[in-house]
Amino acid sequence: MVSITVFVILFIVFSYLGLKGKDFRAGDLDLLHEWALGGQKFGAWLLWFLIGADLFTAYTFIAVPSGLFAKGPVFFFAVPYVAMGFGVALAVMPKFFAISKEKCHITAVDFIKDRYNSKALAITIAIVGILAELPYIALQIVGMKVVLATLLMQFKGINQNLLNEISLSIAFLILSWFTYKSGLRGATLTAVLKDFLILGTVLILIVYIPLHYHGFYEAFNIKKEYASLNPKLISAYISLSLMSALALFLYPHAITGCLSSSDVKVLKKSIAFLPVYGIGLAILALFGVLIYEVKPAMDMLNHIPPAARGSFVVPVLITSTMPQWFSGVALLGIFIGGLVPASIMAIASSNLMVNILRELKLSNPSNETKLAKWFSFLFKLIPLMFVFLVPPTFAIALQLIGGIIILQTLPSIFLGLFIKNLNKESLLVGLLAGIVVGIYELEAVNHFGLIQNVLMPTSFGPIFIGVVALGVNLFIVSIGSIFQYIFRKSSR
Repeated sequence: MVSITVFVILFIVFSYLGLKGKDFRAGDLDLLHEWALGGQKFGAWLLWFLIGADLFTAYTFIAVPSGLFAKGPVFFFAVPYVAMGFGVALAVMPKFFAISKEKCHITAVDFIKDRYNSKALAITIAIVGILAELPYIALQIVGMKVVLATLLMQFKGINQNLLNEISLSIAFLILSWFTYKSGLRGATLTAVLKDFLILGTVLILIVYIPLHYHGFYEAFNIKKEYASLNPKLISAYISLSLMSALALFLYPHAITGCLSSSDVKVLKKSIAFLPVYGIGLAILALFGVLIYEVKPAMDMLNHIPPAARGSFVVPVLITSTMPQWFSGVALLGIFIGGLVPASIMAIASSNLMVNILRELKLSNPSNETKLAKWFSFLFKLIPLMFVFLVPPTFAIALQLIGGIIILQTLPSIFLGLFIKNLNKESLLVGLLAGIVVGIYELEAVNHFGLIQNVLMPTSFGPIFIGVVALGVNLFIVSIGSIFQYIFRKSSR
């Protein structure tokens, strides 16, 4: 009961911060840029917390250690990918921010419309962004369900699934309310609380557990095959790392976080300090191996169905080794580590929906903010209902498609920052072709059944499907743009 009491008390604090967000560096929340981007008033530290909360989610705390626990060191690709992702961010996001600030852009779609003057491309990019975000929100919910299930393990003789779903629904109603009222300001204040709890938990666990058990040496003795990467998987490791790094800041919620900066220098400084989160991610990944040495944790895992066992690695490691009060604190950190990104993702998706309605002449400046607020509620409700109605395994599989899909926006957004003569028709055809090829190959390697594999066989070894899909996309864009350049030159 102690862990649940601490959990509930801290959740009340979290809710209060979210609702008070509307008064933080107050602005007119009836204006879209004030509600969706916090008026672009965030300094370096607040932006650091916001982007960190934006990118390090409940899925990170659940999926990365789960993958390492179940499949071994190939899932450690998440660590170099984050490091490379911040390098990509430093190369492209300051320029993207500068252009967006000058042109008053709120989303990547605003940039696309201004750069290419193409309604079809703008609407397609918006739809792709939303489709990539919805399963990502669903995955936050899956992670939060794991936390609640861990908390409720101590209760016998009750309908734990029903109680779990009721608790999750109440949490999302509160989240929806303060998102509607406070916008990105509420998400930013709660991000500070979330990051303190998560980073504190990671630091304490990585010191406490190795000191009280045999540590990593014994864990790697138990799982000797996890000590090094199978040479046959090197191509998979590299391709997963590189493509994930390129995709990281293409997601609408990452772009929303960056555009909330007060200026370019602030954004650069925040990105420069983001590798601190990478250290936390590396430690979390190692928990997927460390747990093999912690007998109380393994005993708890053995009572969980094998298909779901990996997702409980970090919550079970916490509850089996730490005092109840600390478990309440740590589990609340992981829980709101899903709620906060879900709020930002919903805001980003609602902004893209406004872009679509604007292009279709179904909105006007006087009602766009209200529409965005209501769509932010809808884009949290849809994944919530999806997770209740569909097995979590399927919801997690959808994320595999999300990375392949969002990568196809790279030529339009990232290359468009530096190359002004890209052909807009080729960008649209390349994007669609990349998505079709990516999804087909994803289905093919999974024999058109449940999606469990994102690697396709090649003569170089297995590689991430996103490499092939993006390659097709870039080939079409290159050919179309070259032909356009030749045609224009010959017509002069």
